[in-house]
Amino acid sequence: MTQVKKRKGVIGILTGGGDVPGLNPAIRAVTIRANREGYRVIGLRRGWAGITELVRDKKADNNASYMILTDDIVNKAGRTGGTFLHSSRTRPSHIKKEDVPKHLQDKYNAEMNDLTPEIIKNLEWLGIDYLIPVGGDDTLSYGVRLYKEGVKVVAIPKTMDNDVPGTDYCIGFSTCVTRTIMMTNSLRTSAGSHERILVMEVFGRYAGFTAMLPTMAGAANRCVIPEYKFDIELLTKLLVEDRNQNPSKYSVVLVSEGAMFKGGEMIFQDQEKDAYGHAKLGGIGDLVSAKIKDLSPMFNNNKSINIINQKLGYLVRGGDPDAVDSIVPMAYGNLALDLILKGIHGRLVVLKNGRYDDVPLDVVTSTKKVVNVGKNYNTERLRPFYHSFEMKPFFLMASEG
Repeated sequence: MTQVKKRKGVIGILTGGGDVPGLNPAIRAVTIRANREGYRVIGLRRGWAGITELVRDKKADNNASYMILTDDIVNKAGRTGGTFLHSSRTRPSHIKKEDVPKHLQDKYNAEMNDLTPEIIKNLEWLGIDYLIPVGGDDTLSYGVRLYKEGVKVVAIPKTMDNDVPGTDYCIGFSTCVTRTIMMTNSLRTSAGSHERILVMEVFGRYAGFTAMLPTMAGAANRCVIPEYKFDIELLTKLLVEDRNQNPSKYSVVLVSEGAMFKGGEMIFQDQEKDAYGHAKLGGIGDLVSAKIKDLSPMFNNNKSINIINQKLGYLVRGGDPDAVDSIVPMAYGNLALDLILKGIHGRLVVLKNGRYDDVPLDVVTSTKKVVNVGKNYNTERLRPFYHSFEMKPFFLMASEG
């Protein structure tokens, strides 16, 4: 445990939702700076789950709920991917009866339970003065709830989907784009060797940024995104043309997991929903692959074209962070500490137009961040627009919030 002469207070930090590279650098940045400034840092384990399951008894074993963070601990993990604090999609305001912690089951026995009063008591029991949740719009939406209940919250945006409102950049996005480009380039050799069309499904939920940016960088000929329902015949026609114009006889399309056929709806793996009401997307890449193969003879002299169908999935969110996801989390962590040192809370640290800043936390729940089709997506060519880059932000498609 870090010893300081004058304790200024206690900061709690947690990581929620899906893992991404850059979480450990953010935890490290907060901890190193906070310890130096005279704060104690408590890492809350497993997102909102750890603080939900905590037992307010000094004799209780709460090792699964929290840990004291020291410089030694965070330095060892700070350059690695994932989150050593672990994560979950727990939503304390919506806990099913069977998921209520044992020691609270007598008090909370409805089919759905709001454990927020217990969360607040648990934070007070730990002596936490400021809370730093690192997460996407789901995790941070509960941070907004706690802020409205009086908890001092300073939030850090994280998601490979890059869809947290109010910021141009979320931790994890750059590594996702980098991995997607790298893996697409690796699979080109197989696509070219067999003269096929390469269909790659990528994460992204309801926003198309993870398909748009790699395509814009040249990883794919076309992309289909959730914000625009696409015509499969048009997509097939374009990909066959791309293939036939390519000396190596292949073409590539990136399919966002939330993409939809014209006249259709999103494809879900099953109907089971997580705590935030989201069913798991996936499977659109398989359908697109099958349809393209079936339709390809229409545009290829009645000859069918074989497909390579690959779902990238967790491969783009695993492993170590790239340069951007090492630098931005460091800056975000220090921005959060700057606010705390000034006694400011209820803010989200952000990147806007290439500069670090902070905005009101409730932007997370007041709007949505998706691709602006009119500005950024060519619906006739099923790919990004490649013009008017002057004075655009670093990652080109900024938050509208």
